[in-house]
Amino acid sequence: MKPFIHDDFLLQTDAARDLYHNFAKAEPIYDYHCHLPPALIADNHRFADLAEIWLGGDHYKWRAMRANGVPERLCTGAAAPREKFDAWCATVPHTIGNPLYHWSHLELARYFGITETINPTSADKIWQLANEKLADMRSQDVLAANKVAVICTTDDPADSLAEHARIARLDIKTKVYPAFRPDKALGVNTPPAYNAWLEKLGGATKITIKTFDDLLNALRQRHADFHAAGGRLSDHGMETALSEPCTHAEAAAIFAAARAGTAASASDWSKFGSYLMLEFGRWDAKAGWAKQLHLGALRNNNTRLLQALGPDTGFDSIGDFNQARALSGYLNALDLTGELPRTVLYNLNPADNYVFATMAGNFQDGSIPGKMQFGSGWWFLDQKEAMEWQLSALANLGLLSRFVGMLTDSRSFLSYTRHEYFRRVLCNLLGGQLERGELPDDLALVGGMVRNICFANARDYFRLELAPEFS
Repeated sequence: MKPFIHDDFLLQTDAARDLYHNFAKAEPIYDYHCHLPPALIADNHRFADLAEIWLGGDHYKWRAMRANGVPERLCTGAAAPREKFDAWCATVPHTIGNPLYHWSHLELARYFGITETINPTSADKIWQLANEKLADMRSQDVLAANKVAVICTTDDPADSLAEHARIARLDIKTKVYPAFRPDKALGVNTPPAYNAWLEKLGGATKITIKTFDDLLNALRQRHADFHAAGGRLSDHGMETALSEPCTHAEAAAIFAAARAGTAASASDWSKFGSYLMLEFGRWDAKAGWAKQLHLGALRNNNTRLLQALGPDTGFDSIGDFNQARALSGYLNALDLTGELPRTVLYNLNPADNYVFATMAGNFQDGSIPGKMQFGSGWWFLDQKEAMEWQLSALANLGLLSRFVGMLTDSRSFLSYTRHEYFRRVLCNLLGGQLERGELPDDLALVGGMVRNICFANARDYFRLELAPEFS
């Protein structure tokens, strides 16, 4: 019997198979947005067992396990690793139709050479074979085996960059850079947490942060520190873009009130955030960075479990926010002064695909190809169906040929199979169009575009220093 994961998985036509095997498969990986802990790379971490590398921090899997009736102790709790693993193996057969079924089998096949169908019966064999492989597999081995040219982690301005400095001294081919994620700088609506964060930021910069100007100086210094560490990307995660008029004096007053313990109202929070986001955009443009806007997540819906487990544990969802007007206002404000950086727009609600794709087109200025990017399928949309939606919307309304491709957006070292998954989806989509005569019968033309989307477009767009073999 042919294994579930085989050479032509997801490739339904001869043209799709040709595109994938001859143009996509061998390309390096450019992971320009992820949440890998840099310390695990710096330490060349050895994973204790399959449960650690496969389930640790993976809120996608935790959500599925909870939906299958698995108690929390077997998801994020203190249960033994083998118990958690067994609970996941018992859940996988129930994930048919969910991308986790594809991803989990891909991960076992590509990292461990295991082609068993995952279920309770195969659990013992999978556990044994994978753990034998893990004994000789460290974090840096994973990067080398997957031809990962670049990793951009997601780093708060108050975070130390010491781990990045350690990585920069390593003799590895993968370049690892910090990406500037200053979301917590907007937290004037939650003074206790905000003031604790300001103290941490002050410690990182050696600046005593009493006034709004002190905050701006500290953030500007950290932006420069990230640049010195090789970083050339910023990232922002918000429900919507922010574009409320706000003067410096108004922002300073809102900050002072928060510093004194008074939470900002919703309107004042929006004004304060709008002021900072314009500042961040200007700094990015001046430094030659690219900006990423992740918009549309409704986070931390379950208050009880947020309080028990903390954020990023699987209780977020797609939001149904009005996006167009605020996003237009933000991009337009930067464009008016010639300070709009290269920008990648990610939406979480598929209903906004055409909004985001057309909004990107409004601010292309002819300075570089694809300056404004409609970003890849993100989070709940990084699966076959939604990838096809995003690719089709971009192709219909912009230039698919200039797309910077896939990312992992993950905390897992096993998530590099998502690049393979995306490439197979891309090649199957285009291969079907070739077979139907919707594209010229010219594999060199279409294959060249595929190759660029897989790697070269991101390499040229983000402008990060690479090892010679990837340049």
